[in-house]
Amino acid sequence: MSEENKNQPRFEQPDPALYSPTKKGPIGRFLNPVAGFGVTFSTIFRPTVTEEYPYKKVPTRPRYHGLHKLNRYADGLEKCIGCELCAWACPADAIYVEAGSNTPGAQYSPGERYGKVYQINYLRCIFCAFCIQACPTRALTMTNEYEIAGPTREGMIYEKDQLLVPLAEGMLNPPHPMVEGTSDSDYYRGAVTGPTQAQIDWVATNRPDDPSLDKARATREAEAK
Repeated sequence: MSEENKNQPRFEQPDPALYSPTKKGPIGRFLNPVAGFGVTFSTIFRPTVTEEYPYKKVPTRPRYHGLHKLNRYADGLEKCIGCELCAWACPADAIYVEAGSNTPGAQYSPGERYGKVYQINYLRCIFCAFCIQACPTRALTMTNEYEIAGPTREGMIYEKDQLLVPLAEGMLNPPHPMVEGTSDSDYYRGAVTGPTQAQIDWVATNRPDDPSLDKARATREAEAK
């Protein structure tokens, strides 16, 4: 051993008795057979608290991360622009997005592109909400819906038609042109508050049997009165 090592202080070994289990007395040894039931006996007379799900559902917290939804603008156009930022932000690789190009005769969202294919694999999703934080248009949000279980693996892959919110009162079913004289930035800022007469006429000309026309006309007539 070198002189340098000899001069280094040596650590004393701890006393094993300090870490050995405490020995029980006669009463403790007598109660050994029933000691394991201590937790049971301490809770046996407490009131029972049972959540009677699914017959009685407990409301979730307001910001609970549940089923995703793809949102629309007030005139019915989709908010998703197919940028795929949600898919890139997903740590579980649960989202698949395929963008499509908007055309004058098929305008599904403001701007140049829309989400043609949108899938979320709920077998992979960890509900971290990174996807909704990455979305630049607030197209993707999360609801309080948590009943997502299903009997098949294929059924756990939600398609766009399952995620896209239904049309609200007064909205027009896309595709249809943007509000005249507006840009995609106007949509992002919330300047569009509903369909215009020109949009209603365009849908009536190209899709006269579209069921959303009835509600749009009813809303327009109510405003005229």
